[in-house]
Amino acid sequence: MTKGIQFIKGRIRGCGYAMKGALLLLKTEASIQVQAGIGIVMTIAGFYYDITTTEWIMQIFAIGLIMSMEGMNTAAEAIADFVHPDFHNKIGVIKDVAAGAVFIAAITAVIIGFIIYIPYIF
Repeated sequence: MTKGIQFIKGRIRGCGYAMKGALLLLKTEASIQVQAGIGIVMTIAGFYYDITTTEWIMQIFAIGLIMSMEGMNTAAEAIADFVHPDFHNKIGVIKDVAAGAVFIAAITAVIIGFIIYIPYIF
């Protein structure tokens, strides 16, 4: 088998693992389920208000950013719990920082949502 074919098979396998992880997140994590629900509502709003292509790009980016950050937060928390299952101040800081990153992404998404939808609503 050539290196090129091995490379392609490896990338396809990697995509399968990534899809498995995304589905696992959606099935097991309440926070990402809420974010996915909000993403669906915002997508429906985009169709309702017939937002522009640029607005779609920004909205999709914001939804993807939040859901990605939720996944990274979940991974950071799982690693921290695995490494140190008992309460530890440094683990608490790691978890807080990961949650803070999600919070920043969420605030950014809300601001993007206001910029997109306020002109349509008022």
